[in-house]
Amino acid sequence: MGTREHEIYDIVGIGFGPSNLSLAIALEEHQANSSQQPVRAAFFERQPSFGWHRNMLLPQATMQISFLKDLATFRNPLSRYSFVSYLHASDRLVQFVNNQDFFPTRQEFHQYLEWAESGFRDRVTYNSEVTEIRVSDEGSGGEQLLEIVVRDTVGGGTRVVQARNVTVSTGLVPRMPDGMLRDERVWHSSEFLAKYGRMRPEDLKNVAVVGAGQSAAEITKYLHDKLPHAQVSAILPSYGYSVADDTPFANQVFDPTAVDHYYFGTENTRDAFWRYHKNTNYSVVDDDVIRELFRRSYEEEVAGEKRLHFLNLTRVKEVKRSGNDTRVVLHSLLDGESEQEMDVDALVFATGYSTMDATRLLGDLDRFCERDEEGRHRVERDYRVVTSGELSCGIYLQGGTEHTHGLTSSLLSNIAVRSGEIADSIVERRGAGQRV
Repeated sequence: MGTREHEIYDIVGIGFGPSNLSLAIALEEHQANSSQQPVRAAFFERQPSFGWHRNMLLPQATMQISFLKDLATFRNPLSRYSFVSYLHASDRLVQFVNNQDFFPTRQEFHQYLEWAESGFRDRVTYNSEVTEIRVSDEGSGGEQLLEIVVRDTVGGGTRVVQARNVTVSTGLVPRMPDGMLRDERVWHSSEFLAKYGRMRPEDLKNVAVVGAGQSAAEITKYLHDKLPHAQVSAILPSYGYSVADDTPFANQVFDPTAVDHYYFGTENTRDAFWRYHKNTNYSVVDDDVIRELFRRSYEEEVAGEKRLHFLNLTRVKEVKRSGNDTRVVLHSLLDGESEQEMDVDALVFATGYSTMDATRLLGDLDRFCERDEEGRHRVERDYRVVTSGELSCGIYLQGGTEHTHGLTSSLLSNIAVRSGEIADSIVERRGAGQRV
């Protein structure tokens, strides 16, 4: 994409994963249904091409949400960017229906995202990292604007674009336990397939996976499948895996109306959401994956050929390296004292992600942003950061709003409605001269 010089955009999106892709769709469909002046939007992504959790697109791994929770359907069931439209365009709609499954594989859903993204190549620039956002007063008639400094990650050059609003969607940050560093034999799940692909399978005789969530269980299963000669250990801080609650009443916490209940609720309301429903998404595993792993372990017990091991109530205390050798020091939580060591050829930390924090990216602009008692950004219901009267431009967050909007802040479940609400806010604020 070539952003035009001197163009003033209504919105510049930082990052172009599913959230800002969904926003681009919402803006396009608003434009199609409105006689108003088109909303001018541009998006910048530091990756060389579109990608969403590519290193966890494991064979047969399925989505944990219905295919109807796509980029658009909950906001606009008639959208041409729905998953059903993708199936029709791919000539697979009938086969998908015959498959009788609400949950497509991650690989197929990623293909759907790529299909949707292909319609926005004129609005997104890849290999482009936003390094700074600052206030500019160079707009016509004294209009306040933002200057977004963008660095070309390939050529190294920079350019500046102007916008009335920005939406930050830089994604989650891979989390490693304190003191643990990644290398060619110590990986985070976010880089799993890439790092695994660099290894010779015959060199992986002892592998271990740390974590008790869905990714940890899926990687354990994958390694057990792919390395029939290897010892595979699952290092669990819990006493085994816990099942994800995907029953109908529990799933209501991901409904669009639940965002209102959380946002406008009391502290007791918000506490209840997390206390009672955290097991819908955090450190839990789908029932079928749990049962499959247990079945394999039991069959090995019967056959007397044990190679799948579950180390319950265990944490990694230290990782020692010596050349190509990696030794893991394990600490037992059962008695709080016992330790053991094991040599591994690969160690995978499926230890989750930290929520997005826009502070570093906002830089000096952050001084206009108001914070709550715990130092977190205050955020309006429309996902716009609360700012002082000195700043009329809008800063929208797609992620990092769990404290204000609840469990769906960074999840796909509410992505279509969330992006629609942001699009509506941008249009309304433009109509009100950015004073809302």
